[in-house]
Amino acid sequence: MKDLTVGNEAKLIFKFALPMVLGNLLQQLYHVVDSVIVGNYLGKEALAAIGASSPIFYALIAFVIGIGSGATIIISQYFGAKNLEKVKRAIDTTYIFLFIASIIITSIGIFFSEEIFRLLHVEEDVIPLATDYFNVFMMGMIAFFGFSGTSSILRGLGDSMTPLYFMVIATIVNIVLDIVFIVVFGWGISGVAYATLIAQAGAFISGAIYLNKRHQIISFNVLKFRFDKELFMQSIRIGLPTGFQQTFVALGIMALIRIVNNFDTDVLAAFSVASRIDALAAMPALNLASALSAFVGQNLGAGKVDRIKKGLRATLFMAWGISLFVMLTVIFFGEFMMQAFTQDEAVIMHGANYLVIVSSFYMIFSTMFVMHGVLRGAGDTLIPMFITLFSLWVIRIPFALVLSKHFGVNGIWWAIPIGWSMGLAGSLIYYFTGRWKYKGVVKH
Repeated sequence: MKDLTVGNEAKLIFKFALPMVLGNLLQQLYHVVDSVIVGNYLGKEALAAIGASSPIFYALIAFVIGIGSGATIIISQYFGAKNLEKVKRAIDTTYIFLFIASIIITSIGIFFSEEIFRLLHVEEDVIPLATDYFNVFMMGMIAFFGFSGTSSILRGLGDSMTPLYFMVIATIVNIVLDIVFIVVFGWGISGVAYATLIAQAGAFISGAIYLNKRHQIISFNVLKFRFDKELFMQSIRIGLPTGFQQTFVALGIMALIRIVNNFDTDVLAAFSVASRIDALAAMPALNLASALSAFVGQNLGAGKVDRIKKGLRATLFMAWGISLFVMLTVIFFGEFMMQAFTQDEAVIMHGANYLVIVSSFYMIFSTMFVMHGVLRGAGDTLIPMFITLFSLWVIRIPFALVLSKHFGVNGIWWAIPIGWSMGLAGSLIYYFTGRWKYKGVVKH
C-alpha cells in the first residue's frame, strides 16, 4: 500500500500510474491478439461479431462498474484519513455487491443476447457468430468482476503494482489459449471467449490466494465478509452518477454501432479493429486519470487541497506528452496496424481513416479524462455524468447520424472528436468553479 499524501506529486503519480498503464496495455493487448488471430484465421465476419459484442458487454457491466468506482473512492479517502476499520468494511461490502451483480448480469446477458444483436441490426451472417462468442464470454462474469474489483480496491489503497503481476499472467495464458483453441483445436470464435474466460478466472483465483497470504487488509474469507449498509449507501451516492454515465456511454456506443450497421460488414469490421487500436492508444491517458483519482481521493481525505492542484498540473503535462507521441505513431502507422488484423482492402481503408481522424484529437481526449479524474477522485461524480451524457447523446450521436448522411462513413468518425471537444469545455468550466473540493466523504 502507498500513502499518496506525502512526497513529490509528479513522481508519485507517475510511479503509481506506470503499473496501471502496463497492466491495462497488457489487457488491451490480449484483446488485440484476439482480433489479430480472428481476422487472419476466421475472417471479417468473425471480426464484426466481436465488434458487435463488445459494446453490449460494456453496457451490461457499466452500471456495476460505476457503483464499484464509488466504493473505490470511499476506500481511498478513508485510507487517506487513516481509518482502516472503515476501509476493511468498505472492501467487504464491495465484494458482496459484485458477487450478487455478476450472477444477475450473467443471466440477463445470456438470455437476451440474440434479441439484442437483432435490435442493433447486426447482419444475419454475423449474428450466430456474435451470439456464440458473447454467451461464452458472459459465463466468466464472476471472475471478471472479482479480478477487476480487486484491482480497483488495491489502487484505492495505493497499490498499483500487484494487479500488474496478475495481469501479466492473464495475458500470457490468454494468448497461448487463443492459439491452441483456434489454430490447433479449431473451435472457432467461441475458442476466443473460452480463452479469455479461463485467463480471467486464473488471474482472479491466483490473486485471491496471494492476497489472503500477503495483504494486511484484503482477505477472501467469505464467512467473515460483513455488509455495511451505511458504506454501501455512500458508495451508491458517489457511484450512482458514474454508473448511469457508464451505462449511457455504453448505450451510446451501441447507438454508434447501429449507425455503422447502416453500411456493410466491411465498415463494422473496420470499426471493430480500429476501436481496438484506439483503445490501446488511449490507455495511458485513461490510467493517468485513474492514478490522479486515487491521488485526489487520498489527499482530499487528508485535507491537502494544494497537493491536488499540483498533481493535476503534473498529470496534464505527462498526458500531453504521451498523447502527442501516440497521435503521431497512429497517424503514420495506422494503415500498417490495420494490415496486421486483416488483408481485406475495404476494411483497411475504413479503419485507417478512422485512426487518422480520431487520433488527431488525442490531446483533447486526454485533457478531458484527466479533468474527470480530479472530479471523480473528489467524489463529485454527478456533474461529470451530465457533461458526458451531453457530449455523447446531444453532440456525438446526432452528429454521427447527420454527418454520415452527407460524408459517408467518415462522418461517423468525425463525430467522435467533436463530442470530446464539447466534453472538455464543460469539464474545464466546472473544475474552475471549485465546487468539487467540498464533495469528499471525510469532513474537515
